[in-house]
Amino acid sequence: MVNVNYEAWATSKTFPSSKTFQVGDSLVFEYNNVFHDVIEVTHNDFELCQPSKPLAINQTGSDRISLTKPGYQNFICGVLGHCKIGQKLQILSFRSQWVMSRLQFLDRFDRLVHLRHLLHQLVMVHCIR
Repeated sequence: MVNVNYEAWATSKTFPSSKTFQVGDSLVFEYNNVFHDVIEVTHNDFELCQPSKPLAINQTGSDRISLTKPGYQNFICGVLGHCKIGQKLQILSFRSQWVMSRLQFLDRFDRLVHLRHLLHQLVMVHCIR
């Protein structure tokens, strides 16, 4: 593993668009479940920051979510107001063959992703193979 300043890029406006995910990867959300949750939502609910039609609700404080198909997956904190202040994550995952054939220059770091939320240092996301 390389030495990385996770705070510098995790809070960037380009995260996670600067990272590459593929089918078969998993995200692990670690957070204080007294104050937060992780809800998978539709794109529309993601944009509106409202979990009116949740696809999945995660509340354990250590949730592992597999990326099982190519395309976008949208996650928000369902606690009132949290999504609007930035507790939301949109992931685009690709088919494995596409990623490996076109993006072979990526290093191992791009397969292990940590995200810590600025406000509470409550969320950590790992992309696990």
